[in-house]
Amino acid sequence: MNKITNQLLEVINNGEGVTTEFKEANRNLPKSLFETVCAFLNRNGGHIFLGIADNGEITGITEENIVKLKKDFINLCNNEEKINPTVYLNIREYEIEKKKILHIYVHESSMVHKTNGIVFDRNEDGDYRVTIPERIANIYARKQSFYTENKVFPYAEMSDLREDLIKRARQMAINNSTKNHSWADMSDEEMLRSLNFIEKDLITGKEGLTLAAILLFGKDTTILSALPHHKTDAIYRVKNLDRYDDRDDIRTNLIESYERLIAFIEKHLDDKFYIEGTQRIDVRNKIARELCANLLIHREFSNPYPAKLIIEKHCMRTENANRAKMIGTIDINSYEPYPKNPKIAKFFKEIGLADELGSGVRNMVKYTKIYSDSIPILKEDDIFRTVIPLVSSTNNNKNYTENYTENYTENYTEKLNETQKKILELIKLNPCITQKIMMEKTNLSRPAITLNLKQLKDKKIIDRIGSDRKGKWIIL
Repeated sequence: MNKITNQLLEVINNGEGVTTEFKEANRNLPKSLFETVCAFLNRNGGHIFLGIADNGEITGITEENIVKLKKDFINLCNNEEKINPTVYLNIREYEIEKKKILHIYVHESSMVHKTNGIVFDRNEDGDYRVTIPERIANIYARKQSFYTENKVFPYAEMSDLREDLIKRARQMAINNSTKNHSWADMSDEEMLRSLNFIEKDLITGKEGLTLAAILLFGKDTTILSALPHHKTDAIYRVKNLDRYDDRDDIRTNLIESYERLIAFIEKHLDDKFYIEGTQRIDVRNKIARELCANLLIHREFSNPYPAKLIIEKHCMRTENANRAKMIGTIDINSYEPYPKNPKIAKFFKEIGLADELGSGVRNMVKYTKIYSDSIPILKEDDIFRTVIPLVSSTNNNKNYTENYTENYTENYTEKLNETQKKILELIKLNPCITQKIMMEKTNLSRPAITLNLKQLKDKKIIDRIGSDRKGKWIIL
């Protein structure tokens, strides 16, 4: 049984709302459970707690029913008649006030879901049916604008894609499949449609290739035309700490980007072999596979911040733009992953370059322990950071994992003045904070705030995304 986290306790204490639902349960799952699951998938995601009454009272679930409820829930998540499209969700057992409860974290989906053939949405009053076609169309339109991978380019044509990459991906999927793969007998266009990489823009009514299709199969000129800031930076920095010892500036499709990142890691890190059962495993490549796939799949492509893979003396780390669901260091033992680009993630899984959602993190933890006797650090914010320690926590070097976690802020704030440190803390608490509120919190004039913000930007500690009125700050 998992120990309940302070974060979940805070969610429970705040009561029901747009992203929190309590339901009593004992022998069977609540009848309305999948209405809430569907509504959360279609709206902003959220937490469902089974074994808690509407008023927040912990009613609990008996021990003998816990296993049954978990099994029933997982089976129904894979039943198209209950939830369509089907969905992968975790259900976890916790103890609170000496009673057992179940927790389900539902991510916001890039697709529109139905339960028992009906679309549900969420508001403050709970779950409600959506039957009017115009309102259903509005949900589709919202999904397209929220998930960057779904953006439609109506004037992009099949000739803007690389036939050789599509052919290669088809063969990779066939090789990765244990049975006859459906792509084998499809044309290129049929294959893209099966992946939902050709969609209809519900605002203009025009059909076209999605950004996902362009990022995966596009010619380099096509990719940069659709997404001019697209870039992945691979840096090796061990001797020349001010700049770098080696670098690969990657501005190409995601398939070849993955291969170049893997090759960069193989070039600069020693391999370490391990016997798993009767097989000899390359631990370095196991870690590299998960790290590179996560860097490419789970990033917010609309954000101009370049994705980075950085190899240093004591660690290998990645940074990528993110649409954060939480702020802070992730507890790997209770981590609930959610798909940020589910169609790209599904494609990577299909061709054998990624595993099921969540298993990648578990593999990263497993093989990092073998490689360096340490555990990875995952830190979620507007920039998602992953750190793979390359030194053992038991050797004479300073424990890099501990150092990075505890002194994360100090690493780049030690040379800042007190005002800049205060501004940085305010931005952490509220990325959308205005200069007016900064003035009130610091008792400084607008020119002083403006000057310090400029200095923080010049030092590449912060950046601004969006307009002055509707944008927000990110910590780099």
